[in-house]
Amino acid sequence: MATSLLDDGIELRRSMFLEFRTAAEDVRQAAADADTSLSRAVHDYRKGLRRARALLRLLAGELPKPEVRALRDALTDARRSLGAARDHAVANEVLGRIDSDDERAAAKLILDDAAAQSMASSEIRQLLSEGAARTAAQVELLDAALPTRIDWHVLLDGVRKTYAEARRARKAAKQSRHAFHTFRRRCKELAIQLDILARVAAPQLDDLRQQIVDATDQLGDTVDLLMARDFVRTHGGGIDKARVDLVRRSLRRDLDDKIREGRRAARDVFRKKPRELARKLAKVAKREPAPVAAPPPMRGEEFAMT
Repeated sequence: MATSLLDDGIELRRSMFLEFRTAAEDVRQAAADADTSLSRAVHDYRKGLRRARALLRLLAGELPKPEVRALRDALTDARRSLGAARDHAVANEVLGRIDSDDERAAAKLILDDAAAQSMASSEIRQLLSEGAARTAAQVELLDAALPTRIDWHVLLDGVRKTYAEARRARKAAKQSRHAFHTFRRRCKELAIQLDILARVAAPQLDDLRQQIVDATDQLGDTVDLLMARDFVRTHGGGIDKARVDLVRRSLRRDLDDKIREGRRAARDVFRKKPRELARKLAKVAKREPAPVAAPPPMRGEEFAMT
């Protein structure tokens, strides 16, 4: 008889499925809260989708490739549909922190011009609702596609692959700002995956999760600068070029240093090769695995699938 969730594929499957279902419920709840705070709803909606995508990466080894593609595409489409709204929110925050009077005046012109082209609140609410419904449908698809048992080592391999992608992106970010953005996304997904596995089956994995969070918690500010820079490039067409260049120089001033600092801060936590990390995780997880027990009740147990 299995003594821990590492050995009980049925309970492990149940736990992972409920984690995905909870992420979908978070997306649905965010859409339902749009009338309270639209910006907060967009943030929480994208946060729930990020968690669902991290789980999908974790479970990909247990799923047929067509189902993985279908689930990934649906979650990606739901996230991208609100990308413009998120970009406007980030730009308002970043450009609003500019100190110089001339640069701030130029930034306001760009924001005003972009606001005239932004989505209406009603359109954002509609996209939130549609995205939540699309995400809820993926819960049923995942349930049908998952096998009755999940192998613990397949989940660890999902962590290894996410770690490997983050590690490669960190290296590539020395030359590519796009790679830096990818590095940050993979780090967030890796932290989510380790958080889930630590809570569900192997508490010892939380140490590595905390190391990754501590080493990468400043990456978000740098990525926001990158997003604001692209926003200025996209929406500055109707503004005097000299003013646009003024804002772009302001954003670019410390960007290279911030990227360098972000890569350096994460160097030690990504020093191990992926296979070496996987071996360490497998060894650490066996020290004090969580005993077999039903997972705690999910919020909103009556969550509708459609």
